[in-house]
Amino acid sequence: MRKYLAEFLGTFMLVFLGTATVVIAKGDVLAIGLAFGLAITVSAYAFGGISGGHFNPAVTTAMLINRRIDVADAIGYVIAQIVGAIVASAAVRSFVSALGLATNSLGQTDFPKIGAGMAFFVEALITFLFLMVILNVTSKDHGNGDFAGLVIGITLAFLIIVTLNLTGGSLNPARSIGPAIFAGGSALSHLWVYIVAPEVGAILAAFCARVLGSEE
Repeated sequence: MRKYLAEFLGTFMLVFLGTATVVIAKGDVLAIGLAFGLAITVSAYAFGGISGGHFNPAVTTAMLINRRIDVADAIGYVIAQIVGAIVASAAVRSFVSALGLATNSLGQTDFPKIGAGMAFFVEALITFLFLMVILNVTSKDHGNGDFAGLVIGITLAFLIIVTLNLTGGSLNPARSIGPAIFAGGSALSHLWVYIVAPEVGAILAAFCARVLGSEE
């Protein structure tokens, strides 16, 4: 249960700090990217030693494919991640309501400027790149565990900065599920893109990382 609690807390931290920066702090693109990136770095160093620091169903999928985690734990991780994201979004919603702000604006991901096909491609691509970094920097053969959390956080920050105005830069089904449940609207109807596309990117990365020798 400690592993699942660690995944819950890490995902909570990611979604809470990231989306609160969007809707409460009213951060710009740089601030939002850094908020999510630093949140994942903090969570990785705080909780990664317990669970491995996935905090993302797409990461768990790639780790399962490459046999770094078993099926039972993978299911438990994904449940904990989604619950953590939902609880985080509930907390942000309560703060937004207390401030008298619109409760349908919770830092949810959406793509009002592009079509669903391009949004799918964007999310699949950036998740692929993100997972390639994760799988290689955490590789027992050629990774660097001491700096993995920092490298992963910086990568996430840059990928979000680049794609924030395209899709909101999710790379994480749980991160999109939490806010969409409470915000509703097109964020909820488009949620399938933010679930399926990152998983596709993660699956491709799992196999490509093997080619680079990420696994024993």
